[in-house]
Amino acid sequence: MAAPVIVEATVKQTATLIFMHGLGDTGHGWSSALAAIRPPFMKVICPTAPTQPVSLNAGFRMPSWFDLKTLDIGGPEDEPGIQSARDSVHGMIQKEISAGIPANRIVLGGFSQGGALALYSALTYDQPLAGVVALSCWLPLHKQFPGAKVNSDDVPIFQAHGDYDPVVPYKFGQLSASLLKSFMKNVTFKTYNGLSHSSSDDEMDDVKDIISKWQQANNHL
Repeated sequence: MAAPVIVEATVKQTATLIFMHGLGDTGHGWSSALAAIRPPFMKVICPTAPTQPVSLNAGFRMPSWFDLKTLDIGGPEDEPGIQSARDSVHGMIQKEISAGIPANRIVLGGFSQGGALALYSALTYDQPLAGVVALSCWLPLHKQFPGAKVNSDDVPIFQAHGDYDPVVPYKFGQLSASLLKSFMKNVTFKTYNGLSHSSSDDEMDDVKDIISKWQQANNHL
């Protein structure tokens, strides 16, 4: 895996955001937008997925966290690939903890395939995190939940989706949020009217506000 894009904190670092890009992108695709909205004490880590063949795209090689076979609800999924990517994310979290950042000051986030990975990684991590930012995505291996969950019911999740998304259907996001709400206590699902498979200024403003809220809840910074 290529070295991640890192945006260092501008004051003493007391928190971290690890954010995974979507299919075919790199860590550079989100680093500038996230640098503009993070609190000054937060380091941003934007890893780049390994390049691998993607079944959904006729086996074409591109940055991908795991193989995508279909974007149909209930379709076959790359369970070994998802779990391997999850292990990589857990390793990044552990590295931050080893550097002195508590788990409850670490936010996981991602867009599309990266958001799916963020959700799965957070739910299967064994220490409470500050929160999860899940944009235009879904919960992978959803039939394994809530049984596969090992994290606290209280980890906050902010899930956002455009209702004109032609890639990851809005209904897919809604169904994932409904499932998450059945076993997690703090799930927010926000709809962005007219938004396709992308982000927007309004969405990024909301992400900024929610990250600040989570950080204030942990240590009142």
